[in-house]
Amino acid sequence: MNAFTIAQTILGILLIVTILLQQRGAGLSGTFGGEGNTYSTRRGAEKFIFASTIVCAILWIGVSVARLLF
Repeated sequence: MNAFTIAQTILGILLIVTILLQQRGAGLSGTFGGEGNTYSTRRGAEKFIFASTIVCAILWIGVSVARLLF
């Protein structure tokens, strides 16, 4: 295994974890229309997890492209 494969695996696991940590207050009821259309801003830990998810996704894509090129 080379460094790109290891980095891609670690980033993939981190991406999955950050996605699963994100909370939606409605649960499954929002999926089926049980929740009203409310808007709230992200604050604190929720904002950090959201930003971490975006960073992990960008890094994962970058490593994937680099792995193809090298």
